[in-house]
Amino acid sequence: MRIAALAVLTLLCFLGCASLLAAQPPSGAATAAASSAPVPVPEPGEKTLRYYRTGNALWVVEMLWALLVPAALLFTGLSARMRDLASRAAGGNWFLTVAVYGILFTFLTFLLDLPLAWYSDFFREHTYGLSSQTAGKWWTDTLKTLVLGCFFTAVSLWFPYLLLRTSPRRWWLYTGLASIPVLTFLLFVSPVWIEPLYNDFGPMKDKALEAKILDLASRAGIEGGRVYEVNKSVDTQTVNAYVSGFGSTRRIVLWDTALAKLQEPEILFIMGHEMGHYVLSHVWQLIAVGCALILFGLWVIHLTADGLIERYAGRFGFRELSDVASLPLIALLFSVVSLVLTPVALAIDRHVEHEADRFGLEITRDNHDCATAFAKLQEENLAVPRPGLLYKLWRSSHPPLGERIDFCNQYRPWETGQPLKYGGLIRR
Repeated sequence: MRIAALAVLTLLCFLGCASLLAAQPPSGAATAAASSAPVPVPEPGEKTLRYYRTGNALWVVEMLWALLVPAALLFTGLSARMRDLASRAAGGNWFLTVAVYGILFTFLTFLLDLPLAWYSDFFREHTYGLSSQTAGKWWTDTLKTLVLGCFFTAVSLWFPYLLLRTSPRRWWLYTGLASIPVLTFLLFVSPVWIEPLYNDFGPMKDKALEAKILDLASRAGIEGGRVYEVNKSVDTQTVNAYVSGFGSTRRIVLWDTALAKLQEPEILFIMGHEMGHYVLSHVWQLIAVGCALILFGLWVIHLTADGLIERYAGRFGFRELSDVASLPLIALLFSVVSLVLTPVALAIDRHVEHEADRFGLEITRDNHDCATAFAKLQEENLAVPRPGLLYKLWRSSHPPLGERIDFCNQYRPWETGQPLKYGGLIRR
């Protein structure tokens, strides 16, 4: 189910996989030795500005394409013909019809999206020197994503459509509530079953740095964590790190590009930031917010879909939302709702990231390396430090790097004897 897959991927990004920061506590002597001079925000070069402008244009094209594809499937009647084909292939069995239709829908939208995906994820990234991925690796990863999408759709699409048949007035509520355990389960299994499909995860080679990261985790109250090094250099030149999973699947992950391009104190700050997400329960907060947004989107679909079906039934080829051929209509409406709600979701995410920055600073008290880490992230990832308002509202899941560098330079409550916001969560 394309909509559910989009929601899952969005939430997983919210929950830390796209995070860019963290830190380790230096000793008092190391802190005193650190430079207290403010770190300047790097000025973006022409290449960075060009990447920013073309990225904005590409984002508009992708948003329009996400609306055009399901609309075309609807108004041409192709979705209804796919349903008929699925029904014949399934011998009229309803459950199999829904599964076969879901696979056909996923495969067709994959083919329609493929040229834009190749340009966005492969060609453009190579053009700007951000990708080291071979064409073979890109195709392999893309086909793995297709297989996962087909499987997820086949095993899950029946649930909302069964609710549409048995509880047409409350289906949206039950489907939204069901997203909570589903997303929680996916978050639990993703580090173990999904992420290793794309890259090799192994123990850190630098055991001295690993010991420092684990010591930092202990100071943050995270016991039993494991540190992994992932070979993202086969895919990208950009840098990142994150904490994922929970319980027995909890892991601290460092991209090998970050290990190669950042200094040890900068890496430790990045780890402190990521640990802040875990300690401050951001995962659960964002699951709750994400599911609330999904629930709201499904409610809007419930209110609006029937009127559209009544008006365009002849062109759509179905007369009830419970008909699996309505999937492109649900996808279209969900895309519209998501576009409207994106500023709200991203504002919440930026707040969460800002608080993780604060935690990272409080546990390390290393303002200089915090700021230099962000400056390097800006330059390595071709990021504009102070993007325009529309970019911030609709595209920025993290505070702009210029604001983050400013915060690193300025936030020093321990120097004036002020209480730390998260001091009670940090062991000394």
